[in-house]
Amino acid sequence: MAGMTSPRFFALVPAAGVGARSGAGQPKQYVYIAGRPLLAHTLAALAAVPRLTQTLVVLSPTDDRFEAAVPACPAWVARVGGASRADSVLGGLAELRARGALDDDWVLVHDAARCLLQPGWVDALIDACQHDPVGGLLAQPVADTLKAGDADGRVSATLDRRDKWAAQTPQMFRLGLVERALTAMGAAATDEASAVEALGLAPRLVRASMANFKVTWPEDFALAEKLLAQSSDRS
Repeated sequence: MAGMTSPRFFALVPAAGVGARSGAGQPKQYVYIAGRPLLAHTLAALAAVPRLTQTLVVLSPTDDRFEAAVPACPAWVARVGGASRADSVLGGLAELRARGALDDDWVLVHDAARCLLQPGWVDALIDACQHDPVGGLLAQPVADTLKAGDADGRVSATLDRRDKWAAQTPQMFRLGLVERALTAMGAAATDEASAVEALGLAPRLVRASMANFKVTWPEDFALAEKLLAQSSDRS
């Protein structure tokens, strides 16, 4: 947009997965938790962050459930999801460009399945990274002892946890940088930060809460339900 000098902040939510590990029998983003689909909780948290110009949801080209599951959602929607996370995010970045986003605008990529996200955590990430030359991500220092396992399911080594962090999302990078990084790394990128690291850059770690976990396994749904219900009771 001509004449704009301050970079904007966009959220991008890849939600094109099938949730094979969840045991839900359907894409996990549409499983009901605390009265509404998991994805609806995620998008509500992002919508409560005033500094976000807009949120883009990236769906599978065959997704026919979103509008009914999340009615009247103000987010932009693009059915450009691919076979990998990187493909879906790259499709979303291209859609943001088509809608006027620029190289220097910030993109906060957030997992659809991190449905306990709190707006304050997003604000903390923006505060920490908006003037950073690289960008960064929410993360949690690892507290548990880490074990490496072999093919037989036995311990092969104990790892030093002192400098280890568990990566979370959002992960916040300039559009041009993260697009270049994901294009270079391709499907091997398990998150945006790893692709940026492969360019020789060091993203900033911004401490968040373990409550910002990714709903992945069957037992995670019950925990998310309990925590969301507690949050609703307090509000």
